[in-house]
Amino acid sequence: MPVELREEAGGKCLLVQLSGELTKEDYQHFVPEVERLIQREGKIRMLVRMHDFHGWTMGALWEDIKFDLKHFADIERLALVGERQWEAGMAVFCKPFTRATIRYFDKSQYDEAQRWLKEGMSQPAV
Repeated sequence: MPVELREEAGGKCLLVQLSGELTKEDYQHFVPEVERLIQREGKIRMLVRMHDFHGWTMGALWEDIKFDLKHFADIERLALVGERQWEAGMAVFCKPFTRATIRYFDKSQYDEAQRWLKEGMSQPAV
């Protein structure tokens, strides 16, 4: 499965593991879960870990843009973790679609990304 999801901090943080190439069908699995958390929690924080990630199909790219526009103000922090080749592209791609504070971390900095994501949260991290 190219997308794996795991809730942390009582649902206020969502860890997303991406691998392979994302398709429109992957978004049809992923988006309802994110929307359920947003509806329950209000704003959420996301950590997206890209491992052996090859990008999006055109259908998936369109789904991503629609998601980003709909949830422009719902993502408070976005940590991107992966190979350096994705850093510039992902940061540039995500920025116009969200108010979230976005920070990129190399794959070796996963623990640091988790700490940054949960920094300043009112409830203790689970």
